[in-house]
Amino acid sequence: MITGKPLFNSQEIQAKVKELADRITKDYSGKELLAVGILKGAYMFFSDLVRAIEVPLTLDFIIASSYIKTETSGEVKMYYDIRENIQDKHVLLIDDIVDTGITLNYIRERVLARCPQSVKVCAFLDKKEKREVEIPLDYVGFEIPNEFVVGYGLDYDNKFRNLPYISIFKKRT
Repeated sequence: MITGKPLFNSQEIQAKVKELADRITKDYSGKELLAVGILKGAYMFFSDLVRAIEVPLTLDFIIASSYIKTETSGEVKMYYDIRENIQDKHVLLIDDIVDTGITLNYIRERVLARCPQSVKVCAFLDKKEKREVEIPLDYVGFEIPNEFVVGYGLDYDNKFRNLPYISIFKKRT
């Protein structure tokens, strides 16, 4: 197993995080925000992003997945759900990557059923070529090709999350 040339280095990542945080701060000016990180993959992005957002916010998390190694099972498994009361709140779902859209759509529908005032989605990476379920993305860091990527929280079999950059993953055969 190897990682290839970085797609985005740590400086590019941090510049994009700042750009997204500035947009979110502007859009939520005068409002309180509930930022919901979708774990495990979004933990680095989530942490960097919420520290750069300059509006009052509270934090919560969801743990959900439809992936096994590099393939989606098509079935979303929820391991941990939001504990905050989200009724009448502005909710920002923060995810690492959207490819098929299956997991994020499932989560978004569950959140909408709890009657928030608004729900927006922020995804660091968007892999449009893999989309099976259309989902509105309000804030997107980078659009990427249909390649499996690791680093900056993204993993292969729970490895490579700690890389400070994002790289295409190649599996040696």
